[in-house]
Amino acid sequence: MTVIPLNRRPPATHHPSGGLRAQIAGLVGRLAAWNDARATRKLLSRLSDRELDDIGLNRAEIDRIARRAPSDRRAAM
Repeated sequence: MTVIPLNRRPPATHHPSGGLRAQIAGLVGRLAAWNDARATRKLLSRLSDRELDDIGLNRAEIDRIARRAPSDRRAAM
């Protein structure tokens, strides 16, 4: 008689989430995106209302612009 183990987990490298490397890479990517948004927000917040108006923005739009992907930010400005 053959016994087939049904409760055995595959090795971590075959895990659907991609394993530890993929999780670390995802975390690093999220940290980089957060830092980019923080730096953008800080830079735009230092501008005067007139300078913001010159580039077609106002203070209410700073958070929205900072949350965009870097490539989207370049296209918006």
